[in-house]
Amino acid sequence: MVDFLAENNLCGQAILRIVSCGNAIIAELLRLSEFIPPVFRLKDRADQQKYGDIIFDFSYFKGPELCESKLESKPELQDLDEEFRENNIEIVTRFYLAFQSVHKYIVDLNRYLDDLNEGVYIQQTLETVLLNEDGKQLLCEALYLYGVMLLVIDQKIEGETRERMLVSYYRYSAARSSADSNMDDICKLLRSTGYSSQPGAKRPPNYPESYFQRVPINETFISMVIGRLRSDDIYNQVSAYPLPEHRSTALANQAAMLYVILYFEPSILHTHQAKMREIVDKYFPDNWVISIYMGITVNLADAWEPYKAAKTALNNTLDLSNVREQASRYATVSERVHAQVQQFLKEGYLREELVLDNIPRLLNCLRDGNVAIRWLMLHTADSACDPNNKRLRQIKDQILTDLRYNPKILFQLLLDTAQFEFILKEMFKQMLSEKQAKWEHHKKEGSERMTELADVFSGVKPLTRVEKNENLQAWFREISKQILSLNYDDSTAAGRKTVQLIQALEEVQEFHQLESNLQVCQFLADTRKFLHQMIRTINIKEEVLITMQIIGDLSFAWQLIDSFTSIMQESIRVNPSMVTKLRATFLKLASALDLPLLRINQANSPDLLSVSQYYSGELVSYVRKVLQIIPESMFTSLLKIIKLQTHDIIEVPTRLDKDKLRDYAQLGPRYEVAKLTHAISIFTEGILMMKTTLVGIIKVDPKQLLEDGIRKELVKRVAFALHRGLIFNPRAKPSELMPKLKELGATMDGFHRSFEYIQDYVNIYGLKIWQEEVSRIINYNVEQECNNFLRTKIQDWQSMYQSTHIPIPKFTPVDESVTFIGRLCREILRITDPKMTCHIDQLNTWYDMKTHQEVTSSRLFSEIQNTLGTFGLNGLDRLLCFMIVKELQNFLSMFQKIILRDRTVQETLKTLMNAVSPLKSIVANSNKIYFSAIAKTQKIWTAYLEAIMKVGQMQILRQQIANELNYSCRFDSKHLAAALENLNKALLADIEAHYQDPSLPYPKEDNTLLFEITAYLEAAGIHNPLNKIYITTKRLPYFPVVNFLFLIAQLPKLQYNKNLGMVCRKPADPVDWPPLVLGLLTLLKQFHSRYTEQFLALIGQFIRSTVEQCISQKIPEMPADVVGALLFLEDYVRYTKLPRRVAEAHVPNFIFDEFRTVL
Repeated sequence: MVDFLAENNLCGQAILRIVSCGNAIIAELLRLSEFIPPVFRLKDRADQQKYGDIIFDFSYFKGPELCESKLESKPELQDLDEEFRENNIEIVTRFYLAFQSVHKYIVDLNRYLDDLNEGVYIQQTLETVLLNEDGKQLLCEALYLYGVMLLVIDQKIEGETRERMLVSYYRYSAARSSADSNMDDICKLLRSTGYSSQPGAKRPPNYPESYFQRVPINETFISMVIGRLRSDDIYNQVSAYPLPEHRSTALANQAAMLYVILYFEPSILHTHQAKMREIVDKYFPDNWVISIYMGITVNLADAWEPYKAAKTALNNTLDLSNVREQASRYATVSERVHAQVQQFLKEGYLREELVLDNIPRLLNCLRDGNVAIRWLMLHTADSACDPNNKRLRQIKDQILTDLRYNPKILFQLLLDTAQFEFILKEMFKQMLSEKQAKWEHHKKEGSERMTELADVFSGVKPLTRVEKNENLQAWFREISKQILSLNYDDSTAAGRKTVQLIQALEEVQEFHQLESNLQVCQFLADTRKFLHQMIRTINIKEEVLITMQIIGDLSFAWQLIDSFTSIMQESIRVNPSMVTKLRATFLKLASALDLPLLRINQANSPDLLSVSQYYSGELVSYVRKVLQIIPESMFTSLLKIIKLQTHDIIEVPTRLDKDKLRDYAQLGPRYEVAKLTHAISIFTEGILMMKTTLVGIIKVDPKQLLEDGIRKELVKRVAFALHRGLIFNPRAKPSELMPKLKELGATMDGFHRSFEYIQDYVNIYGLKIWQEEVSRIINYNVEQECNNFLRTKIQDWQSMYQSTHIPIPKFTPVDESVTFIGRLCREILRITDPKMTCHIDQLNTWYDMKTHQEVTSSRLFSEIQNTLGTFGLNGLDRLLCFMIVKELQNFLSMFQKIILRDRTVQETLKTLMNAVSPLKSIVANSNKIYFSAIAKTQKIWTAYLEAIMKVGQMQILRQQIANELNYSCRFDSKHLAAALENLNKALLADIEAHYQDPSLPYPKEDNTLLFEITAYLEAAGIHNPLNKIYITTKRLPYFPVVNFLFLIAQLPKLQYNKNLGMVCRKPADPVDWPPLVLGLLTLLKQFHSRYTEQFLALIGQFIRSTVEQCISQKIPEMPADVVGALLFLEDYVRYTKLPRRVAEAHVPNFIFDEFRTVL
């Protein structure tokens, strides 16, 4: 008959694919459970208030129209709903596909069972498949995996959260309406069960059997599978555990399957007392805490509480006398085994001969050790005992007392057993690989000895006092031939023949009185030794390795091992070389990967890589977590070193008097520094002893682990320092900004110096790591802060700066800003607020309008550069860009509201436009026309002024930042600055040439050159923020004339000062000139240039008309408003770096030349 798992056996391949898929689905569910967007849990009040109206559970399906109409009635809710969709559709779809695959799995399994019953697979029925060994295993696994999936979903993804995700997917996805969508069935299968994984939560009635029965499954199939599991040893595990007391461990996997599958037929648990007694006697006579899949543990005393038959059957096991007996037995076993293992692990004890002669003894020791570790870890675990259940607590306390339980001793047993197992496996692998070569070598040696002896008895070879004996000569020749004829491939016959040859050699020594000749005796003894070695070598079988693999399984501890993390870390801190022993434990844990991957591998499924990557990744993360204690301890020592270096140790001058030598020697502190440095290098040595290890499919390089650990610790500490150092009190007078920056600068400098100091002792690139990680922290925080301004937020798992191995911590916001960079930016904006301060352009300084005291100056940006580096300034710049965009968008919506929807304002503007056109002319009676228009539009200017000044203020800050960046770039990286400037000029020249002659080259659309160089130029401060286009705009009617009116409406509030330029007349009515000019300039830059043309023409006409009116009325001095308008034009030309003729096109140049002399 064809092998059940053969490629051409459709029946076997179909069920193998289903089981392989089941294992992959569970891995995907476990992976996704770590990425549930917290908003779907609606745990905190802020989320409930914000999203409560757009996230629904299954109550939505009772009246979807009602819910949707409620949303449509409020535009702001619609907007929020759309934003929420954009941000979450990707992850929600991934969850939906996982849920869908669970439903598809059970549908496929049911279809397979129907096909078997209908005879689709020729000569195969349910009965014949269950008679086949592989078939039996696969059918049991198929049902068991479905149960595990349902339990995992309920444990990891709460019912309400599932419902909200499914409803969100239903509302947001276009796929729901397709004909083949089975949304209804998925929702029925996965609706909330009422189960909660929170400790102390009550279990819902009929749980989980009612949940398991949501999709009906063939009852005959269920009962036959249960029958097989009750009676057979379906995985033939008992052969690996010959002792009867190990039987429950041998059948542990099967017991877990039976536990899950019994929920598909709960009547057995409730009423079939005989069956339950049989199950308990076979599987649970001495254990009641089991691991069902990859370390998910269950306590039967709790799980079977509601089921009468199961509870009664389990009472014998849970009887306190039995509990006491088991605990005492395992306490004795573990003590005995630990002593044995420690004996075996002594240096030089495990030699090849000893191992080969004592295989059964060593395997028995391993069996006892692993069985004891399994029982102790499961039955003392906190996760398996509900603290609110009095009976469970009583049983656990009884165990702990009888065991005299000490987790450190158990951990030591695990460590030593893993180490022993690892050494033994490695020895066996090596012996297996050298087996044939050694056998041939011993055979050759033995044969040669016999030939030499034959030569001796021929009388040809002189050997003292050996007479010629032809019979012995012929006999030894024959023996030599016999030894040579031994065949390696036929090991049984060779073994028998070797034993006979050994006997023959012993007899020849006795009967022919050869003992008297020592040299002959020596030859015979050597040959017998070689023959013995051949027997030993032929007995090295691969079965021993397989048995070791079976009994060394640690998959039950996949999650429990975490409870030993603190013990592991403590032991590493005390003795860093402990890492080598831990390596064996981690490798032992990696054996847990065989369970989910076996079937996926057999099915040649493409899921193999992703599933093995997930589990290997989880294990590597755990290894990192344990070993993180090393960088933590290093940094603790480092902080002490920094403290000593900065506070205690005095710098030694280049020259000093010899009598002062002792004062500078400071032997105490220097010894302390040396001691701490030595401790750090010992830690490094400890982790590097681990050697490169393959954990699952991921290669773990200890040097990389150490570097990642150091990076992680650095990120944790720097991020915390930045978060704590940049929290400001807005009421503080004067601002805390500069002192806090200085303080933070000192902290960062301390980190930097210590890193520089340590790099040689740890053998890492300190500066590279420092720059990479600090830039990552700042960029990530900028990204999170900018999320506030984006509709489609960048989630953590999408961020290029966030990392799973070296995560950047998130802190709860202390004010409206999300991160420290937001707080810093808002504090700078608060203290340079144009309503409170006056910016003097020539001095790059802000002064308080009322007290005329300096508030801050360009030194602020040098301080930020010192503290946060180039990345910090660049990040601040990016954040200001987002803020400007937001302000400009708000401005546009305000313009729509207060100007384009107001009839009276529109009428005023229309009248004014008629009065002033054509723009080249001079307006008669200009004062009256202009000021009546200003008076009629007075109410709109306050909001307008605020918006313009905010933009202008941010542009000044951006200019200052660009200036500081460019300054430091020219100093610190002059080659980079020069290269960037030249490349930029060359590119612009090429682009201009292309526009004059389109046949010349130009960067194509998919060429990222321009985009990339912009990022470099902005980082080096080689750009002008005033030329930037922040938003895309549509045509706005009356736009130039509104801005013109706005400007002349503000001019009376300002006056000209010879030293300072335009300053505010009355602090009570504050207007600051530079932000005003730059704000207007930025705003005009966002629109078509003809608007700017028209705006400048209106100003020119205003100046000409007013001057004309003064001359006709014979007023000698120039009006203040005209001076203001002229200064605006002058500043406009200066800031935009345009030629002066742009302004002279609208104002005669003699007015320009003369107006300063008149002042």
